[in-house]
Amino acid sequence: MLEVEALRKSFYGTVAVDDVSFRVESGEILGFLGPNGAGKTTTMRMIAGFLEPGSGKVNVDGIDAAARPREARARIGYLPETLALYPEMRVREYVQFRAELCGVPRRETTARVSEALSTCFVDDVAQKPIGNLSKGYRQRVGLAAALVHRPQVLILDEPTVGLDPRQIVKVRELIRDLRKDHTILLSTHILPEVELVCDRVVIIDRGKIVATGTPETLRQQLTQAPGLAVGLKGEIPDADGVLRQLPGIVRAARIGAGGETRVLLETDRGSDVRESVFRECVARGWTVLELSPRQATLEDVFVRLLTTRDADASERTDDLPAAVEESESRGEARS
Repeated sequence: MLEVEALRKSFYGTVAVDDVSFRVESGEILGFLGPNGAGKTTTMRMIAGFLEPGSGKVNVDGIDAAARPREARARIGYLPETLALYPEMRVREYVQFRAELCGVPRRETTARVSEALSTCFVDDVAQKPIGNLSKGYRQRVGLAAALVHRPQVLILDEPTVGLDPRQIVKVRELIRDLRKDHTILLSTHILPEVELVCDRVVIIDRGKIVATGTPETLRQQLTQAPGLAVGLKGEIPDADGVLRQLPGIVRAARIGAGGETRVLLETDRGSDVRESVFRECVARGWTVLELSPRQATLEDVFVRLLTTRDADASERTDDLPAAVEESESRGEARS
């Protein structure tokens, strides 16, 4: 179990993480999402013990990380986005070194290392220098090093970056399998990956949590209107403008490529516009290839949520008095 309570961190007056709280249960995979600079990596580093929080608490498997830091860290396996590997070391040698650093008993080291190498699909390169490996293999070596001491909590920052499609599938399967023995906090920019792997999602922006829930719950709560996908034969530049004028349609976005036109429609709730769209297309001599309801994806929710916050932030900035803006530009002391 992992519990984060009111974490806050500032760097030279700039707040990177602001009152972040969440809980991950045993056997649960929590997706931790946000745009670049949102505070994800800073939060994960504080949880892993690489950064000291300005304020707030981290509880790892019932242990207060501030009061008993060594015990808390021993229960965490951390895979950072940027790996710090020793290129001159061989793979088995490096994972064994990490096992010793993490306090694995000497009599168990050989078995633990072999287990981690096999689990992460790197046992076939165990005797090769890390410097000779591809980026994908290096990523999996880092994951093996994070697993070798059998931690209760796994913190994975972009675990599939640099992997080819076949390796990504294997790592996703591995992460799902690891939930049997681990609590997992997963950060990734690949939103379909979140829907495939994670039980719940936390979205962070500008250091604050802006949404939390299951992927399905977020789609239902944050999608403002149902959608309709329209596929037309040929490239029709004015298709979105024409369909946008029909009753019940809120927005229309056109994508034209490869001799076809796709128009994504956003409609009023309760409006079934399929018949009117079809009739309009037929009246204009357009060949309809597709006319189907479109369910919002997590990516749709993510983009809409952050776009709305950007607009709100812009309005608040425009309303700030000059004196306040000048004061904020000077910043506070680092906390």
